[in-house]
Amino acid sequence: MPFIQTKTNLTVTAEQEKALKTRFGKTIALLPGKSERWLMLGFEDGCRMWFGGDDAPCAYLEVKVFGSLSASVCDKLTAAITDDVCAVLDVSPDRVYVKYEAISQWGWNGNNF
Repeated sequence: MPFIQTKTNLTVTAEQEKALKTRFGKTIALLPGKSERWLMLGFEDGCRMWFGGDDAPCAYLEVKVFGSLSASVCDKLTAAITDDVCAVLDVSPDRVYVKYEAISQWGWNGNNF
């Protein structure tokens, strides 16, 4: 039940969104027991964002996961997600933030896990 929310000050084309969807679908497998089957994605482009005092291309991603996250898995995910965003959106790696949140209660299909 991972959810990745991507926010950027760039305009994301439908082609770029699909490319990120494909890449994130593969990247999420770095989480033990997770796959694209359960991955939900959200995209917000054209956000008014500033980073380091300027509005050059940047991105902020939130990764929410049911259960716990180890530091080593987060390290691998950060590297992969940053690579995905940089490859598709041409954002410099030093202008990408990734936030993680482990969720203890998650609802799906009218029930909670």
